[in-house]
Amino acid sequence: MPADTFSAKVTMKVGSRKSQLALVQTRYVISEIKKIFPEHQFEVVEMSTLGDNVLDKALSKIGEKSLFTKELEVALEKGDVDFVVHSMKDLPTTLPPGMVIGAVLEREDPRDAVIIKSSSTSKCLDDLPNGSVIGTSSLRRAAQLKVAYPNLEFQDVRGNLNTRIRKLDDPTGPYSALILAVAGVARLGWSDRISQYLEGDLCMHAVGQGALAVECRDEDRETLAMLANLHHRDTVLATIAERSFMKTLEGGCSVPVGVNTKVLDNGVSLHGGVWSIDGQTSLKAKKIVNFVNDDDLDGEPSPPKRCKSKVNFAAVFAELLPHSELIAAEKCGRYLATELIGRGADKILKEAKEANEVK
Repeated sequence: MPADTFSAKVTMKVGSRKSQLALVQTRYVISEIKKIFPEHQFEVVEMSTLGDNVLDKALSKIGEKSLFTKELEVALEKGDVDFVVHSMKDLPTTLPPGMVIGAVLEREDPRDAVIIKSSSTSKCLDDLPNGSVIGTSSLRRAAQLKVAYPNLEFQDVRGNLNTRIRKLDDPTGPYSALILAVAGVARLGWSDRISQYLEGDLCMHAVGQGALAVECRDEDRETLAMLANLHHRDTVLATIAERSFMKTLEGGCSVPVGVNTKVLDNGVSLHGGVWSIDGQTSLKAKKIVNFVNDDDLDGEPSPPKRCKSKVNFAAVFAELLPHSELIAAEKCGRYLATELIGRGADKILKEAKEANEVK
């Protein structure tokens, strides 16, 4: 959309968490918008969320789905901000009424990484002595890695990225290593601290991990039109598939669910899995759904079609992308989840949730 067609407000207000990583991500999104709308001005409105404030409990035990988003969404609903920048993995698959994801930016590396204590001579998890403590706030990571490394101990670690790495490097601290998302470490310029990248066959990543999502009000068509310029096609399709998978499973941070996704020349490939808390029980499967030719909401064949309604896919609104591709991505996640449920995934996740609540 040409910049001169956007009726500029004096200043747009952008909601963000207060952490260093959140602000880096928010400022990056603003810089991408300003490449298209250079005359537009933005003000960052910083907020703390429940997940930021409750640091004495594991994330999976706080009992709230919108741990890092609720306060931001309240401000968005009230009109205190025009849009909000999130790490996509923090966003529930169902948003509050009237909210939608208006942009999904190009994904960073979605893998998890091992960060070794700065004073250690170890280079990877295999090098660590028996009984070494690995810090992670993720049930998904712990469940998968407990199977591969039964000689290691996995403990919860809370705080923002800076705080967790400080806890790791504390000479008197318990941690020998942390498992963190590569994307967050890279965005803060700390890639040199990464000792090991965990490939998908060892540790499937979280739904939406590595992607940035911009949330706005679904009736704010002007902001939606502006944000649409930021959509990255392959990331949109991959994350729709992943979010559809999670949504159908009715999963969240209180259960171990992981994915690996590829956007192919003519379709979407999704590999997904669910685990028990101890990692001993798991189900995995893979699904490929091909794009069909020329499918759009109006049913009028003429490529490329754009979506001409307010329909969204796992809360992602991407009207500039072919409707057939969005449908295929959503189906891929839904079909894979349905297959796993048919094999008993719902039972595994129910037991995992119950085990986590009493743990």
